[in-house]
Amino acid sequence: MIALTYYGHSCFSVKAGGKTLLFDPFISPNELAKGIDVSKVRPDFILVSHGHEDHLADAAGIASRCGATVISTYEVVVWLQGKGVQNAHPMNHGGGRAFDFGRVKLVSAVHSSSFPDGTYAGNPCGFVVDTADGAFYYSGDTALTMDMKLVGEMHRLDFAVLPIGDNFTMGASDAARAAQWVGVNQAVGVHYDTFPPIRINKDEALATFRSAGLKLLLPAIGETIQITASAAIPPRASGSTRP
Repeated sequence: MIALTYYGHSCFSVKAGGKTLLFDPFISPNELAKGIDVSKVRPDFILVSHGHEDHLADAAGIASRCGATVISTYEVVVWLQGKGVQNAHPMNHGGGRAFDFGRVKLVSAVHSSSFPDGTYAGNPCGFVVDTADGAFYYSGDTALTMDMKLVGEMHRLDFAVLPIGDNFTMGASDAARAAQWVGVNQAVGVHYDTFPPIRINKDEALATFRSAGLKLLLPAIGETIQITASAAIPPRASGSTRP
């Protein structure tokens, strides 16, 4: 079982493998997350999918304050080190690495990526995270891509975290197909409602997933949910560190 806390937009944390992992920290600039005290967010690791401000605005501040290790692409790591981050581990697409909470593999995402100052931020990515408590896929900002089928073939996953806001990323319909392709029957929706172009009808998004035989989880900002292993998904061929 994995405990997931949603902090708005695409920012969430998971407690797994005895550690707290924070993804794409964009809290203090997000008006919808004004009820979150960012000073109380104290992860052990921070995973950043790409360089856009709405995914790393609080990364340097949180990492420097609590000593968290940042895991991201080489370009993002170097940029954050220039902002004072002391602990960081660079990776690149297709590579995997074992950490003390489990294994992380960087996978592709189809999106753009630049830093808040407009400089080059490398290629965006997603993450497959496999721990003793469960395994999941966070796609980052992306379009629907056939690479997701490879993720499903190579990993046994319990859930996925997918953007559903449309306009800049997948919408709910493409996200439901992505969930099917990566082999899960439950997904947490992110990257919606923060800005006018990505405001959605939640009921329609939920219905889209239901019609595909899937469960869409939409926790409120600040809410923690418990996600159990998905019993309906058969074992995958290879790639998981769990039996």
